[in-house]
Amino acid sequence: MFVDSHCHLDKLDYDNLHQDVTDVLKKAKAAGVEQLLSVGVTLDSFPDMLEMISPFEFVHASCGVHPLDVESEFTLDTFCEYVQHPRVVAVGETGLDYHYQPETAELQKLRFAQQIEVAVEVNKPLIIHTRNAREDTLALLKNGGAERCGGVIHCFTEDMPFAQAAMDLGFYISISGIVTFRQATELKEVVKALPLERLLIETDSPYLAPVPHRGKENQPAYVAEVASYIAQLKGIDVSEVAHHTSQNFANLFFL
Repeated sequence: MFVDSHCHLDKLDYDNLHQDVTDVLKKAKAAGVEQLLSVGVTLDSFPDMLEMISPFEFVHASCGVHPLDVESEFTLDTFCEYVQHPRVVAVGETGLDYHYQPETAELQKLRFAQQIEVAVEVNKPLIIHTRNAREDTLALLKNGGAERCGGVIHCFTEDMPFAQAAMDLGFYISISGIVTFRQATELKEVVKALPLERLLIETDSPYLAPVPHRGKENQPAYVAEVASYIAQLKGIDVSEVAHHTSQNFANLFFL
């Protein structure tokens, strides 16, 4: 059994590649994917995403404001209301991205700090996006007491010292299809060193499809291929990756 711990089901191509979300989930089931987490990135898109997944008990939701969407509509009251919905198991996607939008750094830090505070208050784990912002990401997590709610560094592309610092805060490390890319040499070494007890797998669909699908739209079914590649890197059977990542998912999100 596999778990796609991070996908964006509301952003897949339903005009050309899939009939509907039921079709996507059927393909995932055929690949052995038993649970999914559909991740929110703006407050205005959250209600529609939640409605889309509501018939499917094995699909969980998160609510957050992505660092590249910090200029989207936001009120703290609405955010707190959405986060406390019973289908929401996590806060995020939140974090910092100085690579694409360094000009919004101060607003990113404000939104990130707000979301950390709420996550700690409601005791739901954080889903963290970080790019070119290692020091500030760790500082805000520590200052906000994020070790009390825990979370995951999603789509991990950082180095081992960052991974260790995150794990020291009680965070998990989630690996996407990027690990299959030829140039991801440092990430491959990090994955070899990561303890299975702190590992999650994801697709980040519709983005970052693993080899041999690179350049095409990603989908939750492909998380099985991420697991298979990680197993090869670590020299273990894919069933061991499936077991640990599924158990870690259940532990992190109180499932």
